[in-house]
Amino acid sequence: MADSQFTTVMIATMSVYTELSESDIKSILTDYDLGTLTSFEGIAAGIENSNFFINTEGSENSARFVLTIFERLDATELPYFMRLMRHLAHNGLSCPDVMQRTDGSLLFEIHGKQGCIVSCLSGRTLDELNETQLSASGESLAQLHLAGSDFDEARENPTGPDWLAENIAAVLEKTTAVYGPEAGELLTSELAFQNSCVWDSLPDGVIHGDLFVDNILFEGEKASGIIDFYYAHSAAYAMDIAITLNAQAVLLGENDQARIDAFMDGYESLRPLQEEERDALPLLLRLAALRFWVSRLYDALFPRGGAMTQTKDPEEYRHKLLFHRHAR
Repeated sequence: MADSQFTTVMIATMSVYTELSESDIKSILTDYDLGTLTSFEGIAAGIENSNFFINTEGSENSARFVLTIFERLDATELPYFMRLMRHLAHNGLSCPDVMQRTDGSLLFEIHGKQGCIVSCLSGRTLDELNETQLSASGESLAQLHLAGSDFDEARENPTGPDWLAENIAAVLEKTTAVYGPEAGELLTSELAFQNSCVWDSLPDGVIHGDLFVDNILFEGEKASGIIDFYYAHSAAYAMDIAITLNAQAVLLGENDQARIDAFMDGYESLRPLQEEERDALPLLLRLAALRFWVSRLYDALFPRGGAMTQTKDPEEYRHKLLFHRHAR
């Protein structure tokens, strides 16, 4: 360990990394009105991006912040995410607020990469939510949908029908070989079914798209904030509900329906579903499970290099898809 409170921190992210020194961060801060750097530390949990806690003093805006260096995201899409987070934070959602530079911009550049500084939220992530916390999570997702309802920018669904068809074609042969012919048959039959469904008339807007338990913070039983908006896009709100229910509420246990009901009670306390959304939700739960199963299959069957690569079990989402297909 260095004697100084400052140290150079390297964050491994897949097969790339960003190294920041004290002078790098001080240089970045010269274009912000956030005070003087007092300390910083790397956040080892980062996978897609390099993240650092930074602490400042000497300004009315001094506080603890999160500094992010973007490693993999399309640079042309970053302004969308920055403006979205700022819009949501200023319209009633507890989420990271993007700090403006003195020239009004939201992104900086260092070492040939772009980054941002956002407010640091209180709370922590949990491995599993109880029913009270699920209700709070549902309420938070409804707040997100309401706060983003007048956001005037759109981003296309990155995992839409074309993506799904292309990736199923890519993994089908290996899936059959590794997981058995019934897995390949399930992929093709569910894709055919989902291709017969049309969701164009459902209420839509900005959705989070990835609200797993590691993207919502809690203080006790109360949700204290939503983070990681880098899968956000424009889609049906009910699809966001389906993604989140699969991620947070469906554990493939005997209490799943009670857990689903708890989440929905929280959500509908702020934004009641329309009848067509209720009708669509069971089928969207299947679509959401299919999407994440295919994504995990691709990562497992075509692994990327890098010491920090984390491959999640595809079978979890195959079982969730089967659960929803068999539900009445």
